Amino acid sequence: MLKRLLTRRPPLWSLTGLRSRAIHPSARIRPWQVAGGRGCDLAIGQHSLFGGRISYDRPGGAVSIGARSQVGGSLLVCADRITIGDDVLISWDCTLDDHDSHSLDWSKRRGDHMDWMAGRKDWTHVATSPITIADKAWIGVGVLILKGVSIGEGAVVAAGSVVTRDVPPWTLVAGNPARRIRDLDPAA
Repeated sequence: MLKRLLTRRPPLWSLTGLRSRAIHPSARIRPWQVAGGRGCDLAIGQHSLFGGRISYDRPGGAVSIGARSQVGGSLLVCADRITIGDDVLISWDCTLDDHDSHSLDWSKRRGDHMDWMAGRKDWTHVATSPITIADKAWIGVGVLILKGVSIGEGAVVAAGSVVTRDVPPWTLVAGNPARRIRDLDPAA
């Protein structure tokens, strides 16, 4: 009985606000971990496991997770697009945020708090840019990936890193900000 409860796929009824929800039947997701989502897209490939949370901060956001990928207890904050490839591992306590949330200009962000409380947000002065994590990448525990970053195929981001720039394929990066430590052997 316990095994059936642990392996049973949760219902998709709480994802009804999403415009598209292409979730492969073999994928595992906790739909109550998805906030917002009206007019947004979610795609999860076969045999993937999503144990994190998604916060769609505006309509039109899109999250795509490829096949055989795993996202642990991490947070994806999406106003634009977050794309995660095949065979990707993302540990717990990571945050992927594809936008700045607020304008850098005080005069343009001064009303943000009151607007949010009233259920609205002016995105015209907020910088957004997609995040892409290519196939076979590994993101360690507690990593922060900011808007506009692409993580190359087979790259490894060490625990606790803050990624503000693209990571080349088959490279190990670490630190704040993340810097190249060494190249990795794709054949190994």
